[in-house]
Formats: sequence, structure tokens, C-alpha cells
Amino acid sequence: MTGVGADWTELGCHPVTESVHRIPLPMPQDGLRAINVYVVEGADGVSLIDAGWNVPGNLEILRDGLASINVGLDEVTDVHVTHIHRDHYTMGPELRRQVGSRIHLGRGEHPGLTALRELRSAVPADSLVVLRRAGASEIAEASRVHALTEPWLAADWELPDEWTEQGLVTVAGRPMQARQTAGHTKGHLVFEDPALGVTFTGDHVLPRISPSIGFELGGWDNPLGDYLASLEAMLHRPDSEMLPAHGAVGGSVHVRVRELLDHHDVRLHATREQVRAREGVTGADVAAGLPWTRRERAFSSLDEFNQMIAVCETVAHLDVLVARGELVVDEVTADGAERYVTA
Repeated sequence: MTGVGADWTELGCHPVTESVHRIPLPMPQDGLRAINVYVVEGADGVSLIDAGWNVPGNLEILRDGLASINVGLDEVTDVHVTHIHRDHYTMGPELRRQVGSRIHLGRGEHPGLTALRELRSAVPADSLVVLRRAGASEIAEASRVHALTEPWLAADWELPDEWTEQGLVTVAGRPMQARQTAGHTKGHLVFEDPALGVTFTGDHVLPRISPSIGFELGGWDNPLGDYLASLEAMLHRPDSEMLPAHGAVGGSVHVRVRELLDHHDVRLHATREQVRAREGVTGADVAAGLPWTRRERAFSSLDEFNQMIAVCETVAHLDVLVARGELVVDEVTADGAERYVTA
């Protein structure tokens, strides 16, 4: 497995394993820095796993990367997208316009894409409802106003050509298993290639961070509960090398899954202890008392967008603790904020 230990964001087309290359596409003004677009060659030609973010310059970076392995942009027949977020999806419609590539997206993303197209906003209405549940009405209103000022390109969110079902799929003629791994989004998919011993893990399993949980599209259910169940399910399948959407390639999927499960156990404990120490707190109160990011930053130091993500993720953890019977909602205030106490 090549590329381990190098700067994974370095531009170019990097060999990964047999028939697979990796092209990092930049993500401007985003802490993740880049997304790995995987180029898969097989008996049926060339396909991509994830498309990248359709921002100025990225189509040219993709074209140049492909040219370095003697592949033309017009040879990309299909794009298999792991989930609906803009850094994964929005280059897909652009490739379809430019060269006729077909877009494949998980069936479970249909409600989220429908909501995006109806709202004409990348800030889901369900998250605004969750913020109000958490007693974070000011953050909800600021997020709503900010969403109205962001440019919206309907062309970035055109429907896919095919909704991918869980099960056997072919990617450039290679047989793979598409596995639905809900949590980060409802219809997130990972793609397992047993012949190569790799899994394209999208944002479900990342090497250095836990993906955001609670920024829901298409209705709020129990996103963290879904995520933990999806992680557990991966431990019941053969282990493989990890090909993530962000970060360096390589490493055991099973090892990283166990680390992520341990991380959320710690986070659930910290969330429960926040409630135990101050019975009757809201989700916003709990979020404000927790450290954030790997650097353990104070909630107050986060920008508006990341405060929104933090509060939604806190509510996702509170919902799991309520479902497990460890916490209860003791009161709902007049403005809809829920207050939690230990069971």
C-alpha cells in the first residue's frame, strides 16, 4: 500500500494498489484540506469513487491527474459516490455535463438530496430543529441566516443516474460489495473490494478524526445509534486495508473501527457526566461544557458553523443515552428546549 506517511494532500495521481490511484482534490476554507478521489481501472474502463467538490480549479486538477496515468477525462464512465455531502458529490454532475459520466448514489440518500433540492440550502432544516431542541435558538437563527447568504448552484445537486442498493456492484467491471453505513449520513456507502483486500471507507471510517454525527439530511432519527451499529457491523466482516476519503491510505479497518467505538464510549461517558453534575441541563449546556476537536478546544472558541455541528453532535449523544435508559428528558421548555436528568 503506497502513500502511507507522506503528505496525503500533495497534488498528483498517486498509486494505491493494483488498478487503483488516488487524486487529492483541494477543499478551500475547510479544515479537512482535501478529499481523496479514487480512480479505479478495470475490464469496463475507468470509474471514480467519490467525485470531489466542484470549485474552481478542481476539474483541471482531476484532468491533469488522470492524464499522468494516460487516462482522459472522457474515459471516466461512472462515478460512485459514498454520500451526499458537497465535497463528495458536486463534481459528479459537472463530469456528467463535461463528458457524460454516470452518477451512482446510495438509495438511502434520496431523502437528503430531495431536502437539499427543495430547501436550496446545504444547512438541513432538521438540524435547525435539533438546535432548538438543544436550547441553542441563537445558533439556529444565525445558521439559518448564514445559509440564506451562501451561493446556491442547483446544477451541483442534480439527481444521480442510478440509486445504488446495498449488495454486489461493479466498479469499472470490478465486483465490489456496497455496504450501507448510516450515521454520518443516512445513505452513506462503503465499497469493499475483497480481491484487493481494501475498503473504500468514505467518511465512515477516517484515520485521524471521527466524522461529524448529527448534521442530518432527510429527517432526524438516531444518527449516532445508527453510526455505532454500522461500525459494529464492520467488525463482523473480514478485515481489510482502509482507503478513506480524507487522510492517508492504509491501516486496518478493524483496528480503526475499534478506536472509533472506544472514542464514542469516552464521549458518551463525558456527556452523561455533564448531565450528572448539573441536572436539568440542555443540549447546548452540555456542548458548552465539553472539549472539542483533537486539540480539546473550548466550545466558545469554535466558529458559528462548528458550534452548530458541536451542538447537533451533543444531542446525538444525548439521544443514545436516553435510548439506553441512562438519561431522561425531565422538562421541555416553552420554546421547545429539552432538559436532561439522569435516570
